[in-house]
Amino acid sequence: MRRNLNAIREALNQAIIALRTNKMRAFLTILGIVIGVMTVIGMVAIIQGLNNDMIGNLNSMGAHLVQFQKFDPVNFGRPSQEVRLRKPLFYEDAQAIREMCPAIKAVSAEAYSFQMTLKYRGEETTGLAFAGAEPTFAECNNMAIDLGRFLTPADLQHSAFVVVIGDDVAKALFPGGVDPIGKTIFANGHKFTVVGKFARKGNTFTGGNNDTYVTIPITTFLKLFPDTYRVQGVNIATIPQTGDLVAAAIDQGTNVLRRRRGLRSDQPNDFGILTPDNLIKTYKQITGAIYLVMVVISSIGLMVGGVGVMNIMLVSVKERTREIGLRKALGARSKDILWQFLVEAVILCSIGGILGIGAGWMVALIVKNLSPLPAVVSPGAVLAAIGVSSSVGLFFGLYPARKAARQDPILALHYE
Repeated sequence: MRRNLNAIREALNQAIIALRTNKMRAFLTILGIVIGVMTVIGMVAIIQGLNNDMIGNLNSMGAHLVQFQKFDPVNFGRPSQEVRLRKPLFYEDAQAIREMCPAIKAVSAEAYSFQMTLKYRGEETTGLAFAGAEPTFAECNNMAIDLGRFLTPADLQHSAFVVVIGDDVAKALFPGGVDPIGKTIFANGHKFTVVGKFARKGNTFTGGNNDTYVTIPITTFLKLFPDTYRVQGVNIATIPQTGDLVAAAIDQGTNVLRRRRGLRSDQPNDFGILTPDNLIKTYKQITGAIYLVMVVISSIGLMVGGVGVMNIMLVSVKERTREIGLRKALGARSKDILWQFLVEAVILCSIGGILGIGAGWMVALIVKNLSPLPAVVSPGAVLAAIGVSSSVGLFFGLYPARKAARQDPILALHYE
């Protein structure tokens, strides 16, 4: 054991001496590994950041949200004719779920229009999620009020022209920190009184912007936008009585809607069911495939760097043939020569890996600060990069090292 440790220590010293002797060659060899590792770290950081951002945004919807809607949560490509012709869900469906599903604690029917422009004096804002909602909207969608109040049953009963606005909407219409409560704003020419403001939930790159919500009583929405309601219907957001009743809430709500829509037992649902869990699962499947492709592409850079290491090591073996012969003549074993060149290759790749991690971290930092893309360098990615770069050194350094170890000392001493 002691002899093996001494051999490894000696190999390490010889490798360091060789690298110092050929600094430019070592630098160019390391550069390929640096680029490969930097690419892997940068891409993994972006994917990890997107994952964290999306999962956090989905969880902010409410851990136990169950939403029934016209379309499935995720549709890739062109929807089928059957999907496009689905009948919308209506306000009466939400009422039926509220009355007939004991596992469900709260139900919120929500109708949306995305073609609204809000104005207050000289200020104007567009691109809003303009929603007709019920008083249960905030509870079902995990939204909090930090100014004023939310909609009340009386607002629904009287189809009141009152509105609750998101934080970004408040900043756009009332700059300078003006209190929006009690102010009169115009939505496509209709006059509304601001009665509340949602607490800020933050902007996200992947999940939309919860701070551009504008809500009015759903009864008011149905009077003002009957054509929109007839075509698009409503989304029905629900939350179960307790966290362990999510499955029961889904089953009960599904059964009510199937009966109301006249579906036979052998027919599939003609409506979608959204939960944060199934969205997270779908998103991870999508990004998992993208992640795999990106890592494979990035690994090509490492392979190119590894081939460069092998090439340089073969040149080094050839140039140091007389040195190998001299060491063997002085008693060095083939194992000692093998360790010398193998350690040299591993050191080259490890240095490249460490520098590549630093460069990848800088890339992630630049992307995070100069673009809307989130980027997170995880400890797992760092450890993986170090392991992969060292493995590249072992793999691509083994052949040159074995070639050096098999040199005949007599022939090596006479090599010119």
